[in-house]
Amino acid sequence: MSASVLFDAPGPKARVRNRIYAVVGGLAILALLAVSVMRLSDKGHLAPEMWDIFNYAGIRQNIADALLATLKAFGLAAVGSLVLGVLLAVARMSDHAPVRWVATAFIEVFRSIPLLITIFAVWVAFLTDYPMWALALGLSVYNGCVQAEVLRAGVNAVPRGQREAAYALGMTKTQVMTSVLLPQAVRSMLPTIISQLVVTLKDTSLGYMILYPELLYSARLIASNTLVNGQYPYVSVIVVFGTIYIALCLALSALATWIERRGSRAKTGIKVADPVVTAVLPAQATAAAAETAGLADGAVAGPAAGPADGPGITKN
Repeated sequence: MSASVLFDAPGPKARVRNRIYAVVGGLAILALLAVSVMRLSDKGHLAPEMWDIFNYAGIRQNIADALLATLKAFGLAAVGSLVLGVLLAVARMSDHAPVRWVATAFIEVFRSIPLLITIFAVWVAFLTDYPMWALALGLSVYNGCVQAEVLRAGVNAVPRGQREAAYALGMTKTQVMTSVLLPQAVRSMLPTIISQLVVTLKDTSLGYMILYPELLYSARLIASNTLVNGQYPYVSVIVVFGTIYIALCLALSALATWIERRGSRAKTGIKVADPVVTAVLPAQATAAAAETAGLADGAVAGPAAGPADGPGITKN
């Protein structure tokens, strides 16, 4: 019986017991769903009339406008959070103590404040007439602090030898950060970065608190102002708008997967010469390198020759 690092592999009895638990749990979930559907059907929430409201041109236009408003706020917040995250991450790793202290304090303060309070404070204090910018700014500040910690973790995960090698080549700290550390940090932390962007997309629903007409605000407006058979179509509205949110998140995840696969196919790096060949045949290795670089047009000088070796090594 094989064993795992965390637990022993289950035996025959444990496997049978796990299958029984899985079947019983699955049946319980199906029964719960069936009871829920029956109760909703008995109350008329699943009647065809509840779904016919989405055939009206006015409601469809309302949904399209809300979707566009959500994407606008998300686009601004995504760009703002990534830019702010990079700046805060670099500032927190700065050699200058005041810069590092300010960045650390900013990150800790705005990560501790609930996002809804940040959005509401920005809206009331500065952007009362511009709810979209208040929502985007609040999302950028909060998610930028989270992205900064993600990027800082990615930079610290890069092997220290690469940083030392870059400094040995004479690169400045800015060049090391922008050319060596940050690209590798972004590639390694890309799943976490995209996951936070998905959170940013879902958090745009907080815009309904500042009267921004995004998807949740539109859903609430449609559900509370449309009367069908003496009832409000909350169930059908939740299903439709929830499906829209799920589709947006899946599209963003698919984009992240495509970017990750494209990055993994990138042929980067420098091929290192074989140390054994270089040590045993230094003259031949030098000639090969010169030929590759286009420098060996005539003769390639070798090491100093002895009296019996002639003047040197020449290329035929």
